[in-house]
Amino acid sequence: MSAQQPRQPQIDNSGDEPVANFSANPCFAAILQQRLQRRTFLKGSLALAISGVLGSQLSGCRLTSDLTPAAAGAIRPGFLAVAGNRLDQVTVPAGYRVQPFLAWGTPICGDYPAFKADASNTAAEQAQQMGMHHDGMHFFPIDLPQGGNSSSEGLLVMNHEYVEPDLLHPAGPVFPRTAEQVAKEQAAHGVSVVHIIRQADGQWMQVAGSRYNRRITVQTPAQLAGPVRGHAKVRSRYSPDGTACRGTLNNCSHGVTPWGTYLTCEENWAGYFVNHDAELPREQARYSVPRQQSGYHWETAQPASEQSLRFNASQTAASATQDYRHEPNTFGWIVEIDPFNPQSVPVKRTALGRFAHEGLIFAKAVPGQPLVAYSGDDSRFEYIYKFVSAAPYDPATASGALLDNGTLYAARFNEDGSGEWLALDLTDPVFRAKVAAAAVRFDSQADVLLNTRLAADIAGATKMDRPEWGAVHPQSGEVYFTLTNNSRRQAAETDAANPRPENVFGHIIRWREQPQAQKFEWDIFLLAGPTGTATPGTALQLTADNALACPDGLWFDPQGLLWIQTDMSGSLQSEGPFGNNQMLAADTAGRELKRFLVGPVECEVTGVVTTPDGKTMFVNIQHPGDRSTPTAFTSHWPDGGNSRPRSATVVITKEDGGVIGS
Repeated sequence: MSAQQPRQPQIDNSGDEPVANFSANPCFAAILQQRLQRRTFLKGSLALAISGVLGSQLSGCRLTSDLTPAAAGAIRPGFLAVAGNRLDQVTVPAGYRVQPFLAWGTPICGDYPAFKADASNTAAEQAQQMGMHHDGMHFFPIDLPQGGNSSSEGLLVMNHEYVEPDLLHPAGPVFPRTAEQVAKEQAAHGVSVVHIIRQADGQWMQVAGSRYNRRITVQTPAQLAGPVRGHAKVRSRYSPDGTACRGTLNNCSHGVTPWGTYLTCEENWAGYFVNHDAELPREQARYSVPRQQSGYHWETAQPASEQSLRFNASQTAASATQDYRHEPNTFGWIVEIDPFNPQSVPVKRTALGRFAHEGLIFAKAVPGQPLVAYSGDDSRFEYIYKFVSAAPYDPATASGALLDNGTLYAARFNEDGSGEWLALDLTDPVFRAKVAAAAVRFDSQADVLLNTRLAADIAGATKMDRPEWGAVHPQSGEVYFTLTNNSRRQAAETDAANPRPENVFGHIIRWREQPQAQKFEWDIFLLAGPTGTATPGTALQLTADNALACPDGLWFDPQGLLWIQTDMSGSLQSEGPFGNNQMLAADTAGRELKRFLVGPVECEVTGVVTTPDGKTMFVNIQHPGDRSTPTAFTSHWPDGGNSRPRSATVVITKEDGGVIGS
């Protein structure tokens, strides 16, 4: 152009958090390298196969897996593998049926406003419809409160991680942002609770008018519970006493409590805020709250309102109870929702720590013993955590109060295959000594939890490559976690401690422990990559039936099959050897792995659960056509033709009525 034009503001909904961990803690790759240099059994053809397949990606790093195979009980994947492809559809094995269900904009409550194909629904209408970008979810049998396990009727509860303004609005986002557009974007976030039922013909439908149908959005009133409740750093104009807050956002994975409630996990929440102050407090700086503008520019909306102003965390008044400088501190938590009580207020359980929660998974709840749960911090070079309740689990009285008092730990992976859980607790003398040595001050345990990442830095936890979903084997109790990738590591930053520049493939780790113990044994279950990639120390070598990259979603079904979902970037999907994002099934005992599903163009495959009988599976398809513009759609799934792409759930059944995956 002949003259430089003003730059159009851009929406940043990528969810990529800038690297914020500059501690000297060891990286997982370094520990892996140190451990495996001491191993001697990786020899001959296996080692050659690895180096030949990955070449410079490995840079001499040796990988191995030597935990004893999981306990018997898993079923083998009994279907013919689906080929990788780039079709704009959901592909499943022969003998299976797929039903698109509950797409973004489907009316589920209130006045049940119909979805408009041109996306011209109002903010008020969106608040009564399915949100955008479906993610983690769970099926609650309708008779669960009575101890039942119905597989024909229940509550499907799911997260809506973020929104695409280019698709949410007919002509895309408007600058300056308007109050109506911001309200609609906020209404498309959060959680949906939908009462569903299977018809005589096998098709599923929602129960219109059900009292259970509900939307929880960025504006829904919520409560703080646990050590942080009432702390000075969560007091605001909305809640001067620091006990209440509003809404939930960037809800990625989830958890399900033993007492039948849903846990939604706030992941990349920091980018929704902005702070223009000269210096950021540590509880914002360590979480990468932006300095110039927020990702969605909500704070700039006109006319201004409380809905938008609360995303400006700058000091704009004389005291914290007159502005929203502490608003970011009310996010980054795990939020408990009772799906069977539509009047219940969501509760943020602060004892579980504050970070970019991907999800929360529980070890088997044993009466008379503390409850144990694990969570990953989905950002590059961040940590894996464990929570152990202070009180024992009692099925007759268990409630969310169990999650309000306990010890939070961060994981350290040692080079010899052992691991340690490091307490982040001021009553722990080892942690207290490390805090003193670091010359850091925490005024209380609440302050530790507000600054969970800093506490884990001080404790000496191992920096991981984006810890994502976790899953606990229903028979063996082994814990599995996906490490999706770390593309931010540059070639100039590599050394023996960090050997993989631009790590785009990722892997899956697992460990075994007594749930209340502070030590564990770990290994590598799967090294992801293209065809030919081997997982050293095992017989697993990826083929055209199971090559994958960027493992993300993870779930064990009751039979013990491990379901693995991928979240490759758009460029890796379009240019790499894998095709669209996919879901695979693995027998962890025999290491048999098969591709079960391939999603439509540019989607992420995320969120999976079955009914109790295992005969109906629900899978979420997120952001199909995520490179679309308001005038050019790159996908038309699920409605076809020239339609606007919409995130949706798919319902999968076998034509013979059997168990999924068998």
